[in-house]
Amino acid sequence: MSTPAPAPAPPSAAEAAPAPTLVGDQTVNLQIHLRKIPLLAELTDDEMARVKADLRIRQYAKREVVLQKGAVGDSLLFLLQGQLQVIDITEDGRAIGLRMLAPGDFFGEIAVINGSIRSASVVALTPVLVALLPRATALHLFSHSPSVANQMLRFLANKVQRDSEFRALLSIHNTAKRIYSFLELLKEKKDDDQEVVENLPTHQDIANMINTSRETVTRTLLTLVQQGIIKKGTHKLIIINPEALQKLAQS
Repeated sequence: MSTPAPAPAPPSAAEAAPAPTLVGDQTVNLQIHLRKIPLLAELTDDEMARVKADLRIRQYAKREVVLQKGAVGDSLLFLLQGQLQVIDITEDGRAIGLRMLAPGDFFGEIAVINGSIRSASVVALTPVLVALLPRATALHLFSHSPSVANQMLRFLANKVQRDSEFRALLSIHNTAKRIYSFLELLKEKKDDDQEVVENLPTHQDIANMINTSRETVTRTLLTLVQQGIIKKGTHKLIIINPEALQKLAQS
């Protein structure tokens, strides 16, 4: 009769890793994901433990509705993987894109703060992984975590400014100029001073967002490429001549 092998020693605190969470057939390491979210990055270990205990993780397929306009705002949501689009539905049934969401972004904050219903819908542009934090836990963070409160205030201020800029963009009658202004609104400056539009929406999504046709978007972007003002990368646009693009948007 063989002697049983001795049980392995438990891992030390330094060796212990956060327990992964199983979602469908995918294992998600929450600690890694949550520390990459700017709103949560500076939480204390105790605060992060409370957040992890209350979080629910969900997967959504491409084009699936993640949030429905008019639904109860019972949770704050974080995008962990994939890409989302915030949309509104006009009275005649058209979907108007409001903004894009990338991993690390959070959404649904207004309904959580106000205790109101959702003011817009959110649709998955790709398969996505989303974390939902119950309203009570989110409100506790807003009132008890200085880092979260500070970042939320800055976020809301920036959101008001961007929404104002977007409304001004939609009022532009010239379609080409509306597209130029849209690119100006989306562009970011990288560390090497290069200006790019990351996570570029499809031409149809851009058309939906600024109330034009996909063909018009394709034709206008092709003209900008031919003029040497932009260059297409993988899921992004590189602004080769920022001054020329700005001049077109302001002309």
